[in-house]
This record gives sequence, C-alpha cells and structure tokens, in this order.
Amino acid sequence: MSFVAKAVLAGVLALGVGAGGVAYMNSDADTEVAKDGTLALTIKSANGTHAFTVERARTQDEQARGLMFRTDLKPDGGMLFWPYPPTGGAPVPASFWMKNTPSSLDILYIRADGTIARIAENTVPFSETPIPSGEPVGAVLELMGGRAAELGIAEGDLVTWDKGAK
Repeated sequence: MSFVAKAVLAGVLALGVGAGGVAYMNSDADTEVAKDGTLALTIKSANGTHAFTVERARTQDEQARGLMFRTDLKPDGGMLFWPYPPTGGAPVPASFWMKNTPSSLDILYIRADGTIARIAENTVPFSETPIPSGEPVGAVLELMGGRAAELGIAEGDLVTWDKGAK
C-alpha cells in the first residue's frame, strides 16, 4: 500500500469515516440490547413514531466497517453508530462514505440532543465521495435507502434509544 493510501486510510479511520453512521441520543424509551446485539430505536416524526431494531457499532473497527459488504438490510432495521466518536467525548463533525457498500442507505446524522441534523438520502453504493454531517454530531444512524422519505422522517425529528444499553 502506498504512503498516500496509508495516509488516506489513517485519516478515514481517525475521522470515523465508514460505510455507516453513528448515533447516540437521549432516551426515555424502555429499550435494551437484545441477545442478538440489536437495539430498539424510535424516530418521532410529524406523522407518528417509527420503530426500528438496529445493530450497534460501538468500536472504531465496527464503525469503520459499518454496513460494508451487506445486502441483508431490512426495512425496519439499520445500524446505529454510538457512541460517536467511538472513544466518547463531545460531538464532532462526521463524514461517511459508501466504499464497499452495495446497498443504498439513508444516513441520519444525530445531534447530542437526539434531533436529526442532516439526512443524506439514497446514498450511492460503492461511492468514495465523503458525505459530511455539516455540524458536530453524537450519533449516526444508517437505514435502508429511501426509508426516511417513505416514512416522512425529516431533519429536526427526534431519535431515541436506551443510552444505558451496554
């Protein structure tokens, strides 16, 4: 691997760039991590509350891998990148890409207060173009591409899950 390629890879990992999103939110929901490692998550939008069962990417390696190579996405599934950054701390700007990701995704960038800061809809599979959050975020949620529009999920909507989940 060339020096430039190594430098780009190091930068990508340091910034949390991956084929997935990270999200952490405040929650009053009575949710917990299931035995299969999934987590119940809800999004409250203008037209109701939408329930999802999502995988959680906690570590730097899990967040760098995200939903790469996956084709088994479910309409009410997804991946929550939380905490983001994986080392914890204050919210930071995020940037994701779709490298090695064969399925279009909706990437929801979530502020520390649980509201959606930005939705990158129907991302282009396999694209290496950075998809920035536009502001510091504490979590990122990846859903099947087109799902946010289908459900009427919008920027400003509230995302919740059990932040005490291990």
